[in-house]
Amino acid sequence: MKFSKKFKQKIEDGSFREMWREAKWMFVYIRRYRLIVLIHIVLGVLGTAMSLLSSIAMRQLIDVVTGFQTGGIWTAAAYMGGMLLGSAVMQSAASRIAAIINIRVQNGIQAEMYDRMLRTDWQALKTFRSGDLINRLNGDVGTVANGVTGFLPSFISGMVQFLGSLIIILCNDPVMALIALIGAPIYVLSSRALVRKMRDYNKRMKDIGSQVMSFHEDSFRNIGTIKAFGIMDGFDSRMKQMQDTYRTAMLEYNRFSVIAGLVMSIIGLLISAGCFGWGVYRLWSNAISYGTMTMFLQLTNMLRSSFSTLIGLVPTAISITTSAGRLMAVVELPEEPFAREQADIPEDFAIRLRDVSFKYNDGDTVLEHVDFDALPGDMIALTGASGEGKTTIIRIILGLIRPNEGEAVLQGGDKELPLSAATRRAFAYVPQGNTVFAGTIADNMRMVKPDATDDEIMDALRLACADSFIGKLPDGINSRIGEVGGGLSEGQAQRIAVARALLQKAPVLILDEATSALDEDTERRMLENIRAKGGVRTCIMITHRSATAAMCSRHYELDGTALRLLEREETT
Repeated sequence: MKFSKKFKQKIEDGSFREMWREAKWMFVYIRRYRLIVLIHIVLGVLGTAMSLLSSIAMRQLIDVVTGFQTGGIWTAAAYMGGMLLGSAVMQSAASRIAAIINIRVQNGIQAEMYDRMLRTDWQALKTFRSGDLINRLNGDVGTVANGVTGFLPSFISGMVQFLGSLIIILCNDPVMALIALIGAPIYVLSSRALVRKMRDYNKRMKDIGSQVMSFHEDSFRNIGTIKAFGIMDGFDSRMKQMQDTYRTAMLEYNRFSVIAGLVMSIIGLLISAGCFGWGVYRLWSNAISYGTMTMFLQLTNMLRSSFSTLIGLVPTAISITTSAGRLMAVVELPEEPFAREQADIPEDFAIRLRDVSFKYNDGDTVLEHVDFDALPGDMIALTGASGEGKTTIIRIILGLIRPNEGEAVLQGGDKELPLSAATRRAFAYVPQGNTVFAGTIADNMRMVKPDATDDEIMDALRLACADSFIGKLPDGINSRIGEVGGGLSEGQAQRIAVARALLQKAPVLILDEATSALDEDTERRMLENIRAKGGVRTCIMITHRSATAAMCSRHYELDGTALRLLEREETT
């Protein structure tokens, strides 16, 4: 009665319902690889069956040797050896198949998850830290892949071994079968606490793991800043605090596991002792032969082992479904509209924001009733105090976010397209900060145009005034740079980022404080190059320099949440 109430409570509080939903999500991948998973199951079952038959062959061999029955000793030995060899071969083949499935499933799930993360709504994805996403993409995907490839075959093989051992014992000695099954109710009842503890533990440990990975990523990404401020000791302390949290959680679970394992082991030993004592009594009373006694010992050990394996799959299932739930939390995020479409961009077009208002999910209103126009041939300056929404306007233009009110469109001729992921190829974007990746300079450039020739790369670098310092490097455009542009100055990294955007040859170039680290003369020459020879029809720049704004044909200023177009004389 108490158990039924507990079970009902678990169903009502959603624990089992949640696990079932996660299991169904995983079943999609099992179906996708069903043929090779089926081969794995068949090999595992055959190996288990041969192992069971080897115990019968062992009884026959021992009974022939001891004279309990007549027969060819070599025939019995060959039969037993064949079963053992066959079992070993089948298990080895199953192990090889499992490795093949695992890597295919892991790569498949990981590729799908990565693609999904790239195309997820920008605001929704920003609720996760990058270290957490990396942990899910690697650790949780690996756990789920192992579950898809190993859980079902292990369960079926364990059931075959359990039922096969039980049937053989039952056919030869029902009393011994009863003794062997005494521990089953105890194992089942114990699994209730195991399920609850394991699920809580898995969620807690995976969350802590994500926090640690995020902390590590942030630390190494900003290691120069940490050193410059001399705050290494503070980060050491934070690291040790996280380690203490992890250690406490791990040791709590370990204590539970050790106690539970000890109780299970004692129960198993008592059951084994009971089976052994009953077998010895039967042997002493001449009711069974030495061969039968040996078979009983082997089968009771297999019975107990298979049952322990089946019970052990409970925490495995919890770990797998917990990881599946963490992946589902990302998969179920909304995909950005038109993420998998490419709009037909008109030859000449304007960018228009009409009466646009916007606020982030977790913040105050950033823009209110904003109007903005960028026409072909415009070079536009966008100025205003830091943090007032200039980058937000750029994100709306790029379709990363969508207005809460008003509309943002790309207008060409009689065609009007909402700004979205589908129109993003019309823009080349250089964000603020260092956006250079580890690898060669050529690798960085070819990210936007994989088939670009060396001459095309050098032309873009010249337009961005980057050819002068790249020409002095030992390997030119094939020179290697570290993470976040390691080995380059901020100004050099910015020039490479601008050159990369120019190589893309998009009609609109957006520079988000992308020249802040350049001296005014270099910046002026770069902008003149872009205007004269960059192949750019429209350029939108966020800048804080009045001289840069003065070079532009139009100047918008953001004041609080309002945007206004400055008159030309006011700009100068």
